[in-house]
Amino acid sequence: MSILLIIGIILLILWILGLITHVALGWLIHLALIIAVILIIIWLLKAVLRLF
Repeated sequence: MSILLIIGIILLILWILGLITHVALGWLIHLALIIAVILIIIWLLKAVLRLF
């Protein structure tokens, strides 16, 4: 597994935990989600480009 995917999954889990526990970090939680999604998209693009 790529380090980007691992970091992305960890950030997604932290974001979900933040939503469940209603931690009042506001923009920081959403920033973690955005970074996680970007990292996962980069990982997917790298995986797809390796196929060609």
